[in-house]
Amino acid sequence: MKRRFTWNWIAQCVVVLVCAFALKQYYSTASANQLRWILAPTSACVELVSGTSFEFESHAGYISRDRSFLIASSCAGVNFLITAFLMLSARKLLRDRSQKTAWGFIPAAALIAYLVTLIANTTRIAIALRLQRMPAQVSWLNPNQVHRFEGIFIYFGFLLLLFVVGEKMSSEKTSGLFRQSFFPLLVYYATTLGIPLANGAYRQGTEFWEYSIFVLLIPLVLILPIAAFRYCLQY
Repeated sequence: MKRRFTWNWIAQCVVVLVCAFALKQYYSTASANQLRWILAPTSACVELVSGTSFEFESHAGYISRDRSFLIASSCAGVNFLITAFLMLSARKLLRDRSQKTAWGFIPAAALIAYLVTLIANTTRIAIALRLQRMPAQVSWLNPNQVHRFEGIFIYFGFLLLLFVVGEKMSSEKTSGLFRQSFFPLLVYYATTLGIPLANGAYRQGTEFWEYSIFVLLIPLVLILPIAAFRYCLQY
């Protein structure tokens, strides 16, 4: 009888988790100078899409020529990169847990996650630039909440899109799209809420719980229409 879990599979799980943890630790203390490997291509893509020019300022980040917008360390999208990497790796490992999987999927997942992060970051920052220039405001959200809403919506939207595209490209039969969407949702919740809670983020008080409500509810705004669409197709 073939073992359900092999030592190779267990070792790959450990390596994936160690890579994610190491990057998270690195990002928690990294300055803008140390994050130029992702901030530089992000700012270049934003310049291409929006037409806004940015210049690098040491230890600050990439600031627009009119000094009205800063792409700082917090805009690097490394948390999304970690989430995308974990989702891609976990999807591969959970599917192939009973067979030997080549180690090449780990750098492949890292590269895909990096490229998707650049696209998601560019989209988010380009939209943020557009929102900044709009005089109208959402009456029930302050500017910080609008920025938070936009970031979560864009990031989870790209995470869901990445997963769905991966499922469509897979040769294996999978469950329905609505059921599939819960996998990236669980990974997203684990990295955006689980890890901060484990690190004691709840001690921040109201700010963290407000953030948690946004994180819990906004992804459902993207998933529920899928459920409604699937329901309408059945009846």
